[in-house]
Amino acid sequence: MQAVIVTGGKQYSVKEGDVIYVEKLGVEADATVTFDQVLAVVDGENSKFGAPVVAGASVEAKVLKNGKSKKVVVFKYRPKKDSKSLRGHRQPYTKVRIEKISV
Repeated sequence: MQAVIVTGGKQYSVKEGDVIYVEKLGVEADATVTFDQVLAVVDGENSKFGAPVVAGASVEAKVLKNGKSKKVVVFKYRPKKDSKSLRGHRQPYTKVRIEKISV
């Protein structure tokens, strides 16, 4: 069974047992989170597609950890102006494991 969910403004194609990194959620580690915005559920011949979401479908996941990704360096350089700036950014994420897909 496979599902397409929406969280953090992005779409993820997931199966039971998958480990994915999503935009940071406001939950602690070892908590359970439910994704209600399910766009599609594919199960062989029994496929359901929502308009825009599948009614009554949900995906349960367990939060494994919260963290920050690797640093992205933003360097701006303006030639002949003696001007440059260096800035870094680390995007926060939540690592989750998909436990159950229910329709």
